[in-house]
Amino acid sequence: MTMSLLSKRDVEALRDDTPGAGNRIHFNNAGTGLALGPALAAVQDHLNLESQIGGYEASAAQTDAYKAFYANIAALIGAQPHEIAFVENATRAWDMAFYGIDFRPGDRVITGRSEYVSNYMALLHQKAQAGIEIDLIDDDDDGQIDLKALEAAITPRTRLIALTHIPTFGGLINPAEEVGEIAARHKLLFLLDACQSAGHIPLDVGTIGCHILSGTGRKYLRGPRGTGFLYVSADVLDQIHPPFVDLASADWIDANTFALKPDSTRFENWERFVAGQIGLGVAAGYTIGIGIERISHRICDLAASLRTELASSGKITLHDRGLRKGGIVTFQVTGEAPARTMARLTEKGINVSVSTAASARIDLPLRGLSSLVRASVHAFNTELEVEDFVRITTSR
Repeated sequence: MTMSLLSKRDVEALRDDTPGAGNRIHFNNAGTGLALGPALAAVQDHLNLESQIGGYEASAAQTDAYKAFYANIAALIGAQPHEIAFVENATRAWDMAFYGIDFRPGDRVITGRSEYVSNYMALLHQKAQAGIEIDLIDDDDDGQIDLKALEAAITPRTRLIALTHIPTFGGLINPAEEVGEIAARHKLLFLLDACQSAGHIPLDVGTIGCHILSGTGRKYLRGPRGTGFLYVSADVLDQIHPPFVDLASADWIDANTFALKPDSTRFENWERFVAGQIGLGVAAGYTIGIGIERISHRICDLAASLRTELASSGKITLHDRGLRKGGIVTFQVTGEAPARTMARLTEKGINVSVSTAASARIDLPLRGLSSLVRASVHAFNTELEVEDFVRITTSR
């Protein structure tokens, strides 16, 4: 079956569902996507209900909306609802799984140069605290993780492969499926950071072969800030123990005994942003309704057009790598510091961000880069916005 692309009318509908779309050119969706109207309304409605009848009572009254989060996130990534946990952000979701692995001194973790800063600091923390060793895999000639080097690095002490799917500081989409095949051959745990890929490209945990996947609500899903999710496969659930527990993650059996929940809710906290969980469920359902393949196709097409137009100006150096590229475009304007480029664009009502070496110590310095401008498009963005962006960016 041929996938239907988003039409001009579809894009107009997306913009109608994006209250801020007419206010600015928002090319910072890798930071926070512009709020999705239906998700925003769901959050506001629940907060209003809490103000009228009380927080506990509002949660009890909205059980179906609250639980829809699990079904919608599961459908989005090809999992089962009982394999999904609500966590307050993607970093903490990743941490709940990573710190739940019973590492012993000398255990080895494989990762790549595009690993997210907080994840890599967690690796360093566990190196200091638990005595693990980090095997850092170089990029191949195309700029993605070197698959041959990754497999060659595996030893009997290797416990985990940790991979960032789409780095926060580049257009690269790492070959997660191929990494999953390697992990399966060697019977290794595979943890995938999908913070930038959830809502950006199609995800299927079965096809990818990851046992653990973490994601956020605020980026390409365009859900509320302060929301995230964690997938832990039922096949490995008992290999990963929550680093802390409370009355949501476990049941108190008697004065001296507790039992972890039998599913991935063992990684949750009891106190959480209930309105946000409802809103994220709505955002995931919205993405499913439009079709993630259609959304992803448009995002990647717009980004490819943006790269082409920027490159043709003769005033821009692009820094995206990888065989497969997504909606994040990184560049420098000749003779202008990235921070100044961002400030100049902000003055014109254009949102971008700057990625610095402080968040990419094992990548950007190796490439001789201290900072980059990051522009990240979404499906609601338009071709006219791309044209305006290029014109303004290059007219200094």
